[in-house]
Amino acid sequence: MDYYSRVQHAADWLRDRGAGTPAIGVVLGSGLGAFADRLTDPLVVSYADIPNWPAATVVGHAGRLVVGTLAGRRIAALSGRAHYYEGYDMGAVTFAPRVFGLLSVRTLVLTNAAGGINLDFRPGTLMIIEDHINLMGTNPLLGPNDDRLGPRFPDMTEVYSARLRQIAEQTGRDVGIPLARGVYAALHGPSYETPAEIRYLRTIGADAVGMSTVPEAIAARHMGLDVLGISCITNAAAGVLPKPLVHEEVMEVARRMHAIFSTLLEGILERI
Repeated sequence: MDYYSRVQHAADWLRDRGAGTPAIGVVLGSGLGAFADRLTDPLVVSYADIPNWPAATVVGHAGRLVVGTLAGRRIAALSGRAHYYEGYDMGAVTFAPRVFGLLSVRTLVLTNAAGGINLDFRPGTLMIIEDHINLMGTNPLLGPNDDRLGPRFPDMTEVYSARLRQIAEQTGRDVGIPLARGVYAALHGPSYETPAEIRYLRTIGADAVGMSTVPEAIAARHMGLDVLGISCITNAAAGVLPKPLVHEEVMEVARRMHAIFSTLLEGILERI
């Protein structure tokens, strides 16, 4: 099967098992996957069971799709994602948002754990992504374009919806959760960045750095989905503090922020 047919096959398989037509898709980043447990009347499916779906192999990614109800809305939540650094190609990295698009999802919320470049950020800061810088060395739209998925040259003037960002900021004010705003830089990893690279990223305008999200956002906009991005700043980036970066500490901060993050995300989904 060609790429579109593989995506269609997965979407049809999920629809046949009761996924229906969820209004909103959510991708839950490292340590944030437990939010999916808030959905009621859930359909829970392991990635391993979905045709053509890439496995999630990173610690902190459960590897399951949960479709359920929240505030009267049908939500499809991914607990874990495929990363470019795992050896997947960009078609696999963006497979999930492509399937969401064919399931009639029109709004995609992307979350991640990120390193803080902005010196005002502290571990636990929640940042609404205003824009991104793609430094992954590739693009998910590279190669022949399939017009069934989107146009050859999609506009990226507003990757992250201004309307959705306003909803997120208002939700933060309503529930008493302070939110930062900033630019997310994506590198392919898996090594953490060097202090010199972080100084470079700060110079070119990045506030946070990570190894995901940007390919998914590009693919979603290619299909015409509205995108909201939220980063949980789990650590100061390399060189900001005189200590090495450890993945376990990243996961610990994400777990500690789970309740606050979930309250914010639930409030946002109720308002979309």
